[in-house]
Amino acid sequence: MQLHNLKDSSQQVSFVEAVKTGLGRNQGVFFPESLTPLTDVDALLDMDFVTRSSKILSHLIGDELPADTVAHMVKNAFNFPVKLVEVAENTYCLELFHGPTLAFKDFGARFMAECLAQFNQGDKVTILTATSGDTGAAVAHAFYNKPNIDVVILYPKGKISLAQQKLFTTLGGNIHCYAVEGSFDDCQELVKNAFLDEEVKSTLGLNSANSINISRLVAQVCYYFEAIAQLPKAKRATAHISVPSGNFGNVCAAMIGAVIGLPVGKLSATTNQNDTVPRFMLDKNWTPNATLESLSNAMDVSKPNNWPRVQSMLDNNWFSYDNFYSTSVNEQDTQTVMKNIQQTGYVAEPHTAIAYQGLVENRAPGAAGIFLATAHPAKFKDSVEGILNIELAMPKPLADALAKPCLANDINADYDALRTEILKKLS
Repeated sequence: MQLHNLKDSSQQVSFVEAVKTGLGRNQGVFFPESLTPLTDVDALLDMDFVTRSSKILSHLIGDELPADTVAHMVKNAFNFPVKLVEVAENTYCLELFHGPTLAFKDFGARFMAECLAQFNQGDKVTILTATSGDTGAAVAHAFYNKPNIDVVILYPKGKISLAQQKLFTTLGGNIHCYAVEGSFDDCQELVKNAFLDEEVKSTLGLNSANSINISRLVAQVCYYFEAIAQLPKAKRATAHISVPSGNFGNVCAAMIGAVIGLPVGKLSATTNQNDTVPRFMLDKNWTPNATLESLSNAMDVSKPNNWPRVQSMLDNNWFSYDNFYSTSVNEQDTQTVMKNIQQTGYVAEPHTAIAYQGLVENRAPGAAGIFLATAHPAKFKDSVEGILNIELAMPKPLADALAKPCLANDINADYDALRTEILKKLS
């Protein structure tokens, strides 16, 4: 798999190099120079999830890894179900929260951990990542107690749910957490600055587990094929998939799937009030505003790192602008949509509700629609119970984490302070 840096095309790397490097020169993300369509997609859709995913990932990665190695990695990483639930006629919810941290990030984080276990060969690695909610827990659990690997997680203090926070700030050991005084974009900026710091990079063996890492991105392609596989065959070709979008890695994976042969008609990347991309789609001007806090906090991103990958596919006509939609849903409408979904007998947290609304607004008449549930409703217990006037049962992983003390340290959104702290602790 040959990839190039979208900000510096002279930097070209293999899949293994891209996974180990994380972020390219000038803070550019790596992306394939081309994507080859799969052959016999119908036969793939008849396979079980793990077998199919192994073949998809082998196809994307190419000959850098033996097929049996990829199959072993996938079997270890994807050891929990993906469920497609029909919530209304012709309308389906893809539940991606049945992994160990109850969020879709489990897929990418666990596959990345398998990749680094294969590639690393005992060298010291420090995973530095920012989280707006679910990435932190998925990465922490995927790498917890892995030999020769430390994990540093930055999150915006007071701006993610307590359940999200406790899933990763209570582990300790090789998991080091910092509550940053600022927004998720501030956290991302700290991560980017660290990757520009050659001393920090070389001393700590720095890598990132955000969705900018190509291993996480390709892993997420797999569950879109599973979603289509669970649809009746007659509904597949025109299906519309709506993805709740913050950093835009998830919808990027869906688009990669479509480019290599996923039989899907249209894609929606639906945002909350942080609407940089929806506004860009209207006038092609990139004008990020200050990040606003919302009920759907994992999507509180104004400068999505994965948008250059999506835009590259659109601009190169790998996927048509005509079949790509991006609209925003405000706070009041998010609550209204949650109540509307409740009328079907299904309970959705805010991110899921936003995906549902994107589907409602943009789906063609008669087409099957799939909206993504990226996290278990109990991860947003307070807001879901308050808005829907219900009481949610607490899943055991969340109940156990909430009972433990938070081990995170507070830090200002200041790179020099972070640099001093992590060099002192980890070098």
